Amino acid sequence: MRVQIACPAKINLFLAVGPRDNRGYHPIRTIFQAISWFDYLTVSDEDEPGFFCEDVPEENTVVKALRFLSEYTSLPPLRITLEKHIPTEAGLGGGSSDAAGLLIAINSFAPSPLPSTYLAEIAYAIGMDTPFFLKGGRAMGEGYGEKLTQLPDPDPGVRFIIIKPTEGVSSASAYARLDELSYEFRDFPADDKLHNDFERVAPSASLDLIERIVTLGCQQAGLSGSGSAVFGVTSESDAPRIASDLMRYGLDPKIVSAVPRSERSPRAENV
Repeated sequence: MRVQIACPAKINLFLAVGPRDNRGYHPIRTIFQAISWFDYLTVSDEDEPGFFCEDVPEENTVVKALRFLSEYTSLPPLRITLEKHIPTEAGLGGGSSDAAGLLIAINSFAPSPLPSTYLAEIAYAIGMDTPFFLKGGRAMGEGYGEKLTQLPDPDPGVRFIIIKPTEGVSSASAYARLDELSYEFRDFPADDKLHNDFERVAPSASLDLIERIVTLGCQQAGLSGSGSAVFGVTSESDAPRIASDLMRYGLDPKIVSAVPRSERSPRAENV
C-alpha cells in the first residue's frame, strides 16, 4: 500500500510571544491559517524502507515523528519519501506539517488505529505548530501550541501573497533576540488586524517587504511565524496585479488561498 499526504504551509494572522518559562519555553497566543502551499509525503510498505528527501537534514521532524510512533505501536518497515516545496527558515511551518502528515498517514499501516489523543501527544512532543497541522483550517492556539480552538474559515475570495527573502531565520535565534526585549504579552485582538511579536527582531529585508506589499495594494501585511517569509492579504481579483508588480522588483511572490479544515481532517488517500 502507498499513501500520499499533502502537507500544507501556514501563516500566523496573530502571534504574541510570552516570557520564557523555567524550562526555556515560551507560551504563545496565535491565530493559525493553513494555506495552499504543500509538501508531499508518500508512505509505502511495499518498497525499500527508509526516509528519502534530498532537501532536509538526516535528523528531521519526520524521522522524529517515526521514532516517537515506534514507542506507541509496532510498524512494518516503511519507505517514506518527502517532496519539499515549502521553504525552510521561513516561518511557514513546513517541517511541522510534514511530521503531522506522517501522523495522519500512520493508521493506514499500524496494526490497530492509534487514538487521536496519542497522535496529539506525539505532535506536541515534536513542535509547537505540529498539533495545529493535525487539524488544519483556521485555529486559535494558546499555551505551547497544544490548546487549539477551531475558527470559521475566511471568505473563499481571500488570497494571501507570500514572499520569502533570501535571508532565512532560525526560530531559536529569533526567540533568543526576543528574550533581550521587554514588551507586553498581548491578548487576542478584537478585530482582524495583523500582529506578530517577531517583527520586533525581524530582518530588515522582511520589514521592507511588509511595507512594499502594502504600498502595492494589499489590505494588510505581516511576518509569518518567526520569519523570514512575509504575507499580504488581498482579494482574488487584486492578487495577480500585486504579484506582477512585485515581480518587477525581482521578487518571487506566491499567491495562495486558505485551506479549510475539511481538507485537512485526519485521513489519507491511497495512491
